[in-house]
Amino acid sequence: MPATTEGDHDPDEPTANLGVFGGSGLYSLLDDVTEVEVETPYGPPAGPIHLGRFNGQRVAFMARHGADHEHPPHRINYRANIWAMRQMGVTRVLAPCASGSLQPHVKPGDFVVCDQLVDRTSGREHTYFDGPGAHHVSFADPYCPELRATAIAAARAEDIAVHETGTVVVVQGPRFSTRAESNWYRSAGWDVINMTQYPEAYLARELGICYASIALITDYDVGVEGVDGIEPVTQDEVFAFFEDNIERVRRLLFRAIDSVPQEPSCSCASAAAGTELPPPVAGQLGGRRRPADA
Repeated sequence: MPATTEGDHDPDEPTANLGVFGGSGLYSLLDDVTEVEVETPYGPPAGPIHLGRFNGQRVAFMARHGADHEHPPHRINYRANIWAMRQMGVTRVLAPCASGSLQPHVKPGDFVVCDQLVDRTSGREHTYFDGPGAHHVSFADPYCPELRATAIAAARAEDIAVHETGTVVVVQGPRFSTRAESNWYRSAGWDVINMTQYPEAYLARELGICYASIALITDYDVGVEGVDGIEPVTQDEVFAFFEDNIERVRRLLFRAIDSVPQEPSCSCASAAAGTELPPPVAGQLGGRRRPADA
């Protein structure tokens, strides 16, 4: 496909309504994949977007940490990542992520479709509304109920153990928790611990994009009371567990993609309440495109 001029968009070129944050193990099963280098007002995103087709539906994939996992969670340019998806026409995002468990009944290998979020991060750029003026976006229910229901149904259909609700506490990283912190989070009744859900989920809400997380539980944080023989988690263990379970993630994700309703019935798109967003103008598209195998 010939490249467009930087910042321009050919209306005949493909866009995607549905976006996914995930690596090459996911988008490698798509057909007719085109790699898109996107520029945003917030700097470069983590990597290119891969546009492809699955059962006739066009899907946009991006690796949130970069192609080689080069961006640690506290240095990801979340604003650029979400904005880049929006520039490609994405209005709904599914976001698989590796997470730790804080509760004995949430076991490694389970999936959790979280319905609540607690932010314990600091110093991250986390809003598009930096002034002048103020705009306060409701975040009472952080995740799209329609996408959540779709993800849960997909897990059930694939006979994958799934928890239909859960609260994720998002920590700054890149370090793992101390025992005291983990005990605190667990005593608060929170279920899942992760480093990337905030501000990713909130920025999607500011742009009126439906967003749902699909958390694969890779470990028991620093150990869980009542579970014997559990040692504190290591990075190598998390990465290895996720790789060992990538096929299950893929099955669940593609089942969900195939089931997302064509027309949303949720209120996510109304979050901005008509407030004018920063430049470029809403809907402006841009980037340099090439086949993914070029």
